[in-house]
Amino acid sequence: MLYRMLKLFLGPVLKVLYRPWIKGAEKIPGTGPAILASNHLAVIDSFFLPLMIEREVVFVGKADYFTGKGFKGAFVKWFMTRVGTIPIDRSGGKKSQAALQKGLARLQSGELFGIYPEGTRSPDGRLYRGKTGVARLALRSGAPVIPVAMIGTNIAQPIGTKIPRLHRIGVVIGDPLDFSRYQGMEDDRYVLRAITDEIMYSLMSLSGQEYVDLYAADVKKAMASKEGTDEDADATSERKVVAPGGRKAPEVEIPEPPAENAAESEPTENPKNTQVDE
Repeated sequence: MLYRMLKLFLGPVLKVLYRPWIKGAEKIPGTGPAILASNHLAVIDSFFLPLMIEREVVFVGKADYFTGKGFKGAFVKWFMTRVGTIPIDRSGGKKSQAALQKGLARLQSGELFGIYPEGTRSPDGRLYRGKTGVARLALRSGAPVIPVAMIGTNIAQPIGTKIPRLHRIGVVIGDPLDFSRYQGMEDDRYVLRAITDEIMYSLMSLSGQEYVDLYAADVKKAMASKEGTDEDADATSERKVVAPGGRKAPEVEIPEPPAENAAESEPTENPKNTQVDE
């Protein structure tokens, strides 16, 4: 499959150029279904996450990737199709559910499925309100949800940048979340919101991002609108809450790459500012 070929040949090049790092890879099960729920900072999130884990994972991608015209459009469609990307119509409703149904089929076959609960890339590096599709998928499949925080991809590839800049990229894997206690309640919108908020809280804790209780797509529309003003930006800032579900924000910072070698990560025999008994 092209997926494996790209990982085999393109992977070493990306590792040399971007020196990606990962924490918590062992938390992804070696077998069985699981939903990888990730924050979404840049297009290259879908490249580096699969690169850094052993098992194959398939993500949903916006339908626009499959409808482009000309040579570029044809190439993008070919590439996305060959790596298994599932197109999703982000307008919602039945069109979006069709993509999630394909994800459900993948989970039922014991595979990994990746999804971005925010529904689109963050416009400014902050973490935005999650859509409940991930919660419905978790309850219907019974699969655990594994939160994944991408670090630095928005710096390597800001919105509007086609060729990523050279910047270290990180992946932080969180503890699996089990929602079996809500089994059979996938049509309860309050349950779906509670599950989604729990997932987003985990992503906030892992990534160190500031949280905004608005949908990223709505914020993008406001930013693109001719009516957008500084007052609109202030209103957006005022509407943010401390954490998903109105909880207290965790005291975390953006994760940093691990030390390059053991000497940097382990204390010396007589570290500075440490007294030695005579």
